[in-house]
Amino acid sequence: MYRIETDRARFREIVRGRIRQDLRKYMSTGELIGRCGNRAVSIPLPQIELPRFVFGANPKGSGEGSGEKGDGADGESAQADGGNGAGEEAGRHILEVEVDLQDLAEMLGEELELPNIEPRGVRELSSDGGRYNGIHSTGPNSLRHFRRTYRNALKRAVVSGEWDPRAPRVVPIPDDYRFRIRKSCPQPESSAVVFHMMDVSGSMGKEQKEIVRIKAFWIDTWLRSQYTNLEVVYIVHDAVAKIVDQHTFFHLRESGGTKISSAYELCLKQIAERYRPEDWNIYPFHYSDGDNWSARDTELCVTMLRDEILPRVNQFCYGQVKSAHGSGQFKKDLDSALDHVDELITSNVADRGDIPDSIREFLGRGR
Repeated sequence: MYRIETDRARFREIVRGRIRQDLRKYMSTGELIGRCGNRAVSIPLPQIELPRFVFGANPKGSGEGSGEKGDGADGESAQADGGNGAGEEAGRHILEVEVDLQDLAEMLGEELELPNIEPRGVRELSSDGGRYNGIHSTGPNSLRHFRRTYRNALKRAVVSGEWDPRAPRVVPIPDDYRFRIRKSCPQPESSAVVFHMMDVSGSMGKEQKEIVRIKAFWIDTWLRSQYTNLEVVYIVHDAVAKIVDQHTFFHLRESGGTKISSAYELCLKQIAERYRPEDWNIYPFHYSDGDNWSARDTELCVTMLRDEILPRVNQFCYGQVKSAHGSGQFKKDLDSALDHVDELITSNVADRGDIPDSIREFLGRGR
């Protein structure tokens, strides 16, 4: 068994090395989103095959036996690639391995050289913790403390005169039983909330929305490795903003105009009502093609960011996805008006190949 576990551990390290080698490729595809579970993600690795034993007679080796040039090992003509008709040759199977999301986040941090996040201020929530180091006279049998119970029963037998050294037998009664109990000890745990805000107006095409979904997956994967408690709020907007669930956020198809301030107003309302900055580390991420309804609405967005949102959050990240229909002006306006503010990070994403670098810009400050 020890030999088997050693081989399995070595194989896992080989798999992790191959994933690290091709991590940027996986970061640019949306395939992992559909393969993601609660704790693990399934990753296809066509380059690795599991070794296996094949029972039965071995075929003749190369250069042995009769046959003409071009014949297969069994003496029959080899099937040509791309030929018509059903073939009988074995195909190459892709191996799917499950990788824990914590391990995937670790690989992401190593690949992008991301620093661990320092929680802002003292934003911590207390969770009920503790150890079973207390003693009580009642409790379940599974927590019965044998030594304390025996000692109480022995004391009672000696004091009452029931103890007989020639027949040293002790039978506990209900009053002798003692049980372990957990002593409550509140433990501080850093908590965070992530706001994913996406423009779903007509100028945002299918490819732009797919890039947003991929980025959101990897950002969540990293932040979950940094915080014990993490909540995610999904907001979509065109001219009007609304909160949706994860499935709707990943699959919604809408059209219409764009009013970015509607998303910022809804985000600010959620912060005021549910996620007080005194208790939460707050991370809003906004994704758009940079096409806003009007310059006046952009001015309103800048004012809300500067006066209301940025003072309350760890950092605000705006990712602008290149689109054939988007003007790309919103990022320029943000950079011009709030260039000196450290809490604001903006990034351009021209295509899927820019996703890793954009994530590094968002998460590379360790805020």
